[in-house]
Amino acid sequence: MDSPVTTELTATDAASALIPGPATPYQGDIARYWNAEARPVNLRLGDVDGLYHHHYGIGAVDHASLGGPEDSEYEKKLVAELHRLESAQAEVLLDHLGPITAEDTLVDAGCGRGGSSVMAHQRFGCKVEGVTLSTTQADFGNNRARELGIDGHVRAQVCNMLDTPFEKGSVAASWNNESSMYVDLDDLMAEHSRFLKVGGRYVTITGCWNPKYGQPSKWVSQINAHFECNIHSRREYLKAMADNRLVPQAVIDLTPDTLPYWELRATSSLVTGIEEAFIESYKDGSFQYVLIAADRV
Repeated sequence: MDSPVTTELTATDAASALIPGPATPYQGDIARYWNAEARPVNLRLGDVDGLYHHHYGIGAVDHASLGGPEDSEYEKKLVAELHRLESAQAEVLLDHLGPITAEDTLVDAGCGRGGSSVMAHQRFGCKVEGVTLSTTQADFGNNRARELGIDGHVRAQVCNMLDTPFEKGSVAASWNNESSMYVDLDDLMAEHSRFLKVGGRYVTITGCWNPKYGQPSKWVSQINAHFECNIHSRREYLKAMADNRLVPQAVIDLTPDTLPYWELRATSSLVTGIEEAFIESYKDGSFQYVLIAADRV
């Protein structure tokens, strides 16, 4: 389906893309990590339909469509099914952005290779600004937008998500899709609160450790080490939002919905070695996969 025509990015917009590099040594480490990242689990899934994500999936596995392992096409079908589940996750996030018009601007904070940004524009016809510390990811996303003919509406820029160039109150909705574990939550929520208009919607989907477990489990520690990140607790998300004029409208536990994705991925040729940590932490309750949608007041 053709997406609606909206106001295109201007030369002034392009000039604002000249953002300084990482502000701290840690951000430099993260930029280098994602600049070098080229895992098949991200690229081969994106090759299915040209939507390149950097997040996980939700929903029931369609086992009927997979057939059996003896099928010569089984691995191809499995990859397609994993990609269907990760696109379903992005659809759920977009469902929670609220009413968006073609005249609105959205911000995809930690946009990766831009799959969710493309989906948002295709759904709403709006302008989508992605930010990432990775020049590799930004270049990839911008090249993909040009290939789709939507580069006037969808753009990724190398930018610190804690210090963006967007004007105060200029953004209708924004999100972090599995990217908030790389930053201080109070700083992150303050920045979203700054550029969101009053009544604007912020959504995050993230893994978080469960305070009821007591402390981050060994599985959570393994995930932190694998991705060089710092997973927060759900309690920390809610406090940072409350401290920055973001009032939750929905808090949804997606843990049961994401477990099938991980169990399927663990049987594929795309394993990275971190699958056991996700599966076991979800099962023992030490780790949760949540969606939080909050309005700027």
